[in-house]
Amino acid sequence: MRKAFFLRAVAILLPLLMAIPTQAAHKHFKVSVYVRAYEVQKMKDPAWLESTWKIISDQLDVDKIYLETHRDLLIVDDETLEQAKAFFRKRGIEVAGGITYTINEANDFETFSYSDPKDREMVRRIAEHTAKHFDEFILDDFFFTSSKKDVEIEAKGDRSWTEYRLELLKEAGKTLVVDPAKAVNPKVKVIIKYPNWYDHFQGLGFSLEDGPKIFDGVWTGTETRDPSSAQHLQNYLGYNIMRYFEHLSGGRNGGGWVDAGGIFMSMDRYAEQLHLTAIAQARDVMLFAYNQLLEVRLNPMFRAPWQGTGTSWNYDEMTAPYQKGKETVTPTTMARIADVVLRQADELVGKLGTPVGIWAYKPYHSVGDDFLQNYLGMVGLPMDMYPEFPEDRKVVLLTRQAAADPDIVGKMKRQLRKGGDVVITSGLLEAIPDKIADICELRCTGLKALVNDFGRYGRTERDILIPQIQYLTNDSWEVISAGRPLSGGVSGYPFLHRAKYSNGNLYVVAIPDDFGNLYDLPAPVLNELRRIAGADFGLRLEGPAKVSLFLYDNQTAIVENFNDTPVEINLIGTGLKAFTDLENGETLEASVPQAPAGFGGFGGFGPRRAPDPRVTVTLPPHSYRAFRYDTN
Repeated sequence: MRKAFFLRAVAILLPLLMAIPTQAAHKHFKVSVYVRAYEVQKMKDPAWLESTWKIISDQLDVDKIYLETHRDLLIVDDETLEQAKAFFRKRGIEVAGGITYTINEANDFETFSYSDPKDREMVRRIAEHTAKHFDEFILDDFFFTSSKKDVEIEAKGDRSWTEYRLELLKEAGKTLVVDPAKAVNPKVKVIIKYPNWYDHFQGLGFSLEDGPKIFDGVWTGTETRDPSSAQHLQNYLGYNIMRYFEHLSGGRNGGGWVDAGGIFMSMDRYAEQLHLTAIAQARDVMLFAYNQLLEVRLNPMFRAPWQGTGTSWNYDEMTAPYQKGKETVTPTTMARIADVVLRQADELVGKLGTPVGIWAYKPYHSVGDDFLQNYLGMVGLPMDMYPEFPEDRKVVLLTRQAAADPDIVGKMKRQLRKGGDVVITSGLLEAIPDKIADICELRCTGLKALVNDFGRYGRTERDILIPQIQYLTNDSWEVISAGRPLSGGVSGYPFLHRAKYSNGNLYVVAIPDDFGNLYDLPAPVLNELRRIAGADFGLRLEGPAKVSLFLYDNQTAIVENFNDTPVEINLIGTGLKAFTDLENGETLEASVPQAPAGFGGFGGFGPRRAPDPRVTVTLPPHSYRAFRYDTN
């Protein structure tokens, strides 16, 4: 009798115990895997599911899995979804759902028409179907519309496509997705994942102003892949966009999302995307997707020429056989690379504080100087984008996007009167010259200058095309001039310009027509930009372009080299004493160099500024170092 009771109790409790999640595999963020509807549908076959999961889980520790219910008109059936859920829960993996609202992804990402009654009904049914199976689900990139069918043209009327689509998707998000899902499952959390092309969202209906209020949370596309590909997204975006979405969502940015794009440049390009997502303080790092973790096989082409030189990620170590429990595993796919990179990042992130950076103001739905902040991040300016103008900063950075704020000059004046500085781009000056004239009469006339010589600040190896900034002599002054050549008495043009106003300074930077030319600027030019724009912080870097500085509020910092060659940089700040490497414990003592002879200061007149304490660091290609720094 007792034996029968015991066996019945075991039969009841064992499935429940097996479904209890195990301790998280990572300490400071979750690692998740997204599964497309195509692969979820294959999970109908238990043998396929078991064998594919073994390949991935042998090489990658996963905390959570997202099972997609719809993509390209494929709707996964109830039985398959429940079977897959049970499989992962039994293995201690958290499970959530996902939806991709595409009709045909291969047809230029064909989206639903949210003005078409039939499409609207299907969108609603998919949300209800998903909420029936999951207490949380996420919308992949495509909850926007690019449709210009006759029904859309008629519905748009006299509005711009941006105005029409913003209003349409705001309504559709609530009435077709969130409300129907919660009617089916009141506990469900509906999350929207925004893609990486944030400067263009409004034109397709993504609203960073209203969307975070409609949905229960947001996620962030941190995929930058190959920066020379169609989107031209710079490496730094993977960090910068995380911080921007954290600010505009009210601290509800759930995580970052990385795919295999870029891995064919090298393993390091993929590693950098994961690393940047993690050090931006992601709560979760999503790996897209299950099929890529299976099918992107390790390949010698992923091993870059700089491997073997002491870089931050070692391809040879990643691909070597290793012990997992009692089993020896030989890595076969990119899943192993993700695991090693994220394990390393997990240890580092626990030592970092909250990210901080130069306040870059971007009003909602604004355009102009597209993605410029990411280029600036790549030249060592630690960016921190916000949808509001700051009240308590020494410096605020404004690009052409700030012209969307009708009171932007009033806000600039208040910043200057209280003794703060404003750094603007030539793009903003060009957009609102008459308004800025109330601070200083400056003009971008449309004329260009081809330059390669920055005088005492150095020369570039290639010519750079910059806008000509014109000003009234002695009303404002050139800080850095450029010409072709500048030296030897030939005409020059302002590259960095300064105008006093009340208690502050307005700086204008002549942004090259090709933003990529920022990487060609001499190090002394970049150093001056870093000094002026970074006045809110006790640390800055000196050195070449394509080196980024990441700052945190607990006096920790990361400096990362995105070049294919090693670089030497200085980390500089008032009162610096020493740096301690957060990963290997090495201590670097700061020193004060001898002051250079001659004159310098503003405009080349007056005594040079006394040098600040600094340490010199050599960074291998595609590598970083993280430090805690002490001050007097």
